[in-house]
Amino acid sequence: MLRRLYDWTLSLADTRYALWALAFVAFVESSVFPIPPDILMIPMIIAAPRRAWLIAGVCTVASVLGGAFGYYIGAFLFDSIGLPVLEFYGKDKYFEEFATSYNEWGAWAVLIAGVTPFPYKVITILSGSTALNFWVFMVASFVARGLRFFVVAALLWKFGPPIKDFIEKRLGLMFTLFCILLVGGFAAVRYL
Repeated sequence: MLRRLYDWTLSLADTRYALWALAFVAFVESSVFPIPPDILMIPMIIAAPRRAWLIAGVCTVASVLGGAFGYYIGAFLFDSIGLPVLEFYGKDKYFEEFATSYNEWGAWAVLIAGVTPFPYKVITILSGSTALNFWVFMVASFVARGLRFFVVAALLWKFGPPIKDFIEKRLGLMFTLFCILLVGGFAAVRYL
């Protein structure tokens, strides 16, 4: 089933509505869809490198808007479903402690999830359910998603098809290592 969904998503790159399809996939991936927009974005940029920046921009804007939708899913569905379950088990007060802690570091969580292979949709929904400041969430999302999609676009624009395998197999790892070093650096400065 997942393979068919992947293949269907990839086939959208060959249609004349590819940019709209990319916007749709980027939007829904940020809240519920399991296939990342890169699957569509990469072949689109390889086919039309002169449009790399437009493609990355559409992907960024749609992804952040989808993230806002995920935020609201977390904000509204948590109150109607999640909170009653926590109350039933007597864990609602623990969630408040978690939410306070998460909101203290939430911008970093959004930044890290926005550029690494960690599912961004999890962070969008979690940010809504913990009531992370919406504008902090949006700014962090724009920075993270823009960084991710524009780096991919720049690599494809500069190096073309030969860089495709690196992007698909190793770029997520590179972003993850960068985030670990960045957070580690801030932690070292804070505690040393």
